[in-house]
Amino acid sequence: VQLVESGGGLVQPGGSLRLSCEASGFTFSRYFMSWYRQSPGKERELVAFITRGGGITNYSDSVKGRFIISRDGAANMVYLQMNSLKPEDTAVYYCSAQSSEYNYWGQGTQVTVSS
Repeated sequence: VQLVESGGGLVQPGGSLRLSCEASGFTFSRYFMSWYRQSPGKERELVAFITRGGGITNYSDSVKGRFIISRDGAANMVYLQMNSLKPEDTAVYYCSAQSSEYNYWGQGTQVTVSS
């Protein structure tokens, strides 16, 4: 099982980034997919999740209206489009796959929002 995130980097406040997560080694369509983030000294927090079919999404209040989660079942990919980025969005972002039995994690990608 692998979840490989990419797309992180340094961006100025107000800018945008698109994170990608490539999944392999499990049946992608059977898993809820989520993005979490963790800043130094803070607990890991849920940013957004999307249901198996992609019909339902949910976001933390801190990113609602700015971030969009999506998934591509044909490519086994999940994305996080991040707009209007703020310094407080700086964190390591993790992709996660969840079912009733298993929970998989990627290695994370660093996002830094700074001028």
